[in-house]
Amino acid sequence: MPKKKPIVAPTDIQNITKQIQQTIGEFDLEFKAKSIGQVISVGDGVASIAGINDVALGEIINLPKKTKALAFNLEKNSVGVVILGEYRHLKEGDEASTTGQMLSVPADESMIGRIIDPLGAPLDGKRPIEAKKLQPLEKIAPGVITRQPVSSPVQTGIKSIDSMIPIGRGQRELIIGDRSTGKSAIPLTTIINQKGRDLICIYVVIGQKAAFAAQLVATLEKFGAMEHTIIVAATSSDPATLQYLAPYAGCAIGEYFMEKGKDVLVVYDDLSKHAWAYREMSLLLNRPSSREAYPGDVFYLHSRLLERACRLNKKYGGGSITALPIVETQAGDVSAYIPTNIISITDGQIYLESDLFYAGIRPAVNVGLSVSRVGGAAQTKAMKQVAGKMRLDLAQYRELAAFAQFSSDLDPQTRAQLDRGARITEILKQGWEKPMPMAQQVLIIWAVTNGYLDKIAVEVVNTWEQKFLEFISVKYPKIEDIIKKETKLSDETIKAMEVATKLFNELNSDLFEENIIEAQKKAQKATKNSKI
Repeated sequence: MPKKKPIVAPTDIQNITKQIQQTIGEFDLEFKAKSIGQVISVGDGVASIAGINDVALGEIINLPKKTKALAFNLEKNSVGVVILGEYRHLKEGDEASTTGQMLSVPADESMIGRIIDPLGAPLDGKRPIEAKKLQPLEKIAPGVITRQPVSSPVQTGIKSIDSMIPIGRGQRELIIGDRSTGKSAIPLTTIINQKGRDLICIYVVIGQKAAFAAQLVATLEKFGAMEHTIIVAATSSDPATLQYLAPYAGCAIGEYFMEKGKDVLVVYDDLSKHAWAYREMSLLLNRPSSREAYPGDVFYLHSRLLERACRLNKKYGGGSITALPIVETQAGDVSAYIPTNIISITDGQIYLESDLFYAGIRPAVNVGLSVSRVGGAAQTKAMKQVAGKMRLDLAQYRELAAFAQFSSDLDPQTRAQLDRGARITEILKQGWEKPMPMAQQVLIIWAVTNGYLDKIAVEVVNTWEQKFLEFISVKYPKIEDIIKKETKLSDETIKAMEVATKLFNELNSDLFEENIIEAQKKAQKATKNSKI
């Protein structure tokens, strides 16, 4: 009996199988099924949704009237979400569906000079944000292999910080202190000082008053600093959800520029209020609470944010993000829960003390409690040469001054140390709106640490500083140019500085302490005679 031929050849079967598989694959991509559920409870900016499957933590959930929510709690029978925006129109039984998308924020060069909310919507009344690039708010921090050591400085323009607590590009430096001690003034001065430089600044406002954000914008515009600044604002009137997302949005925008090889400064003002917003959301979603009612993962809240600040090596573009988080303390208690968490995450802290602030020493930096773990690696060689001894002198002066008030009889060495410390303290006083170039800082610090102000009355130290800088810029402008260009002090430059400083003191002998005391005596005598 003859064998029957197969209806379809094996090669045809293979081709048909491939076509079926290809069709099924296209079908899956084009008609991916959404997981649909319904709202079972809603209130205070959070909701609980039942019936949705295949949802990821941090995924966007669609709700009625184009409302978006963020998957926050993945429970056994429901999903807890935080609602992004208005929620009062929502009710039980409303439909909810998954999107498969993670929360992202637009980012590109067109955003420089703009004020936006954490979702990328403009708050300045200008054109809509049209950035094509989207950056995920949550992202794994770059690994150790992709990084390089911090070695390039962020010039804040603040003498006390650039000299004793230097900040490097890629560093995380905490600014900590009580309410109204000038914490926000430090990053503000730093941003103003970046005008004409290569550092892009992002200022994240978290839980502050709307008036503070408006004043911040007005100040930056006044000094021309909005030309290199982006402001991400979630004020105290915004929902806790937006306050929670704000720092991640600022960091995501910063990462866009970092990946392009640029240097970025991100200010988080402040992370105390960020922790409060996270606590509020967690308690509303019935998460288990831990110390001070914060959820147990509050450390991870800030560690995953601040770990994203780094300096990439040249193979990965060489860009950097420098983070300046701000934390508010209560009555100077740096051992509180949130402050200690963030101190352990960061590379150092600038501690601002209330007593110094009220005594007129501004910025009110406590040198003893402040530290930069990057140290001199983030300083120019010129600053390292002149500032090495100053921190120790100032710390010893603060200790001696506390004991000296109980004793009127001091030995000459102690008296000289107190006098030198008093003049260093006066030199470090600086208005927030007056950032100083590196070369001028080096000149002033060199003069005070080498004794050229020892005979100048403390009352006129600031006048001496102002006139001395004017004298140098007119008579010896090359000194500043050489320091700026070479970023170090050669023997020749130091000799020129010695000649210039001695000549200035000779020409302005009326600033000497003896003359001031004599003038005060004459004034007192004249006042006494006029009364008779």
